[in-house]
Amino acid sequence: MPKYKRVLLKLSGETFLGKRQYGIDPEFTQWLAKEIVKAKKAGTQVAVVVGGGNIFRGEKAAEHGLERTVGDYIGMLATIMNSLALQAALEKENQQTRVLSAIEIKDVAEPYIRRRAVHHMEQNRVVIFAGGTGNPYFTTDTTASLRALETKCDIILKATKVDGVYDKDPYKFKDAKKLDHIPFKEAITDKQISVLDNSAISLCMDHKIPILVFNLNKENNIQKAVSGKKIGTLIF
Repeated sequence: MPKYKRVLLKLSGETFLGKRQYGIDPEFTQWLAKEIVKAKKAGTQVAVVVGGGNIFRGEKAAEHGLERTVGDYIGMLATIMNSLALQAALEKENQQTRVLSAIEIKDVAEPYIRRRAVHHMEQNRVVIFAGGTGNPYFTTDTTASLRALETKCDIILKATKVDGVYDKDPYKFKDAKKLDHIPFKEAITDKQISVLDNSAISLCMDHKIPILVFNLNKENNIQKAVSGKKIGTLIF
């Protein structure tokens, strides 16, 4: 039996790069789909929030003169592209999947309706939340916290390239130490810890939704996470 009945998996846009420098790597996306299906077979209901940074970053575009609001909307469209790619990969694995978008784009995705999202999960479908919150100036981290709260997920699984949260950047410091668990307040106040933005963590703290930060690139890690096995760093 899984430890968590319903989880929200947060994937950055960079996840979809795989071995590429830009865009979507089909091979890695298919591998990711297989890993999600393994977690589903454990009996857990899975929702996913994806970023769009592999295609476009609104805040970066603003630095080059593009209006931030416009840049953010382009970024939201990028998340829809990633969501459709993940949906196609999951359905190749015979896993029914629905993309629900905060931006109405009815030819390729359903509109986000909370009750519909919950119904899909109860029907054993993977639900992918696309289009961010539908509003500029909000990150997909905040989207993950908001959707997890709305759909009553037990935990947010924040997928990264490292094994968890470290006391300092493990890429820069060889003596960086992995932390098994940290309280929400420390995750907000410690500037060395930057796994999610503060608004996302604050929302989780206010509503007591734990966050597990773990390495996505290790086989079976999503399955281990939903089973409650000791991996990554728990923020609570």
